[in-house]
Amino acid sequence: MKMIDVLLIVMVVVSAISIVLTVYVFKVKKKLSNMLIILEDIEKGNRNRKILSNDKDDMAKICYKINGIVSRDNEEILKLQESDKAYRQLLTSISHDVRTPLASLIGYLDAVHSKIVEGEEKEEYIGIARSKSYKLKELVDILFEWFKINSNEKIFDFELTDINELTRGIIAGWIPAFEEKKVAFNINIPDTECKVSLDISSYSRIINNLMQNSMTHSECETIEVEIKSGEKEVEINISDDGRGIDKKDIPYVFDRLYRADKSRSGRGNGLGLSIAKELISAHHGSIAVESVPNKRTTFKIKLPVKETL
Repeated sequence: MKMIDVLLIVMVVVSAISIVLTVYVFKVKKKLSNMLIILEDIEKGNRNRKILSNDKDDMAKICYKINGIVSRDNEEILKLQESDKAYRQLLTSISHDVRTPLASLIGYLDAVHSKIVEGEEKEEYIGIARSKSYKLKELVDILFEWFKINSNEKIFDFELTDINELTRGIIAGWIPAFEEKKVAFNINIPDTECKVSLDISSYSRIINNLMQNSMTHSECETIEVEIKSGEKEVEINISDDGRGIDKKDIPYVFDRLYRADKSRSGRGNGLGLSIAKELISAHHGSIAVESVPNKRTTFKIKLPVKETL
């Protein structure tokens, strides 16, 4: 073969390769240009845009990666928006819950200070003001607890504790409230020892929140507290015979600020049960609720039994 023929073949091959490369580069540049346009559109706020590609496309993996990143960012933005909305709802709710009793408290104190009331009526007003002050303190304590949990500032101090004895002591603190509201109570807690890894203050908050829920929202006549101990877990049941919770509301009772129109969640700031669930989760436990309206409602807590920390 003559040298000139070889050169011609080489030139043809090089030309063919150049053409193929030129076409390929053109397609890549066009694809990148389209991707850039879409990304700029996404940056402007149109986050529903997707970079389209097919499996045979050499840039398919890149497109899928970018779409995945945008999708995850969208989910995070949605969560932040929902969180922001929840915080605003919380502030509105708390503002209302604080403003009403605070205005009433100021009214009673002003009446005493201005000597509008005297004698027994004055003492009655002071008693009412004191009671409302304690309720405001409870609200502030719950709010503070909720913020600590949700900002990951809550510090837990776990220790092996006899849950039967601890629960018995917590419930004993409710006896004056039972007697004042004429609510009967049945306590079924074993005398045997049952060791559980607990943050005592958090566990007390859990039980008190559930008791407060029954006393405030259920309009019950009887409250029952029962503990069942097993080899691997202990179950704490708090029941009442109040108006109960509608079936449609059951999945949401532990959601913060959730208020069911016809259930026991219809009043209050909606944080008590949410806090209880968060604290139980921190103890590697679970909580569930069963309810037959106007008959019986039971909150079931399950916590792991431990012999050592």
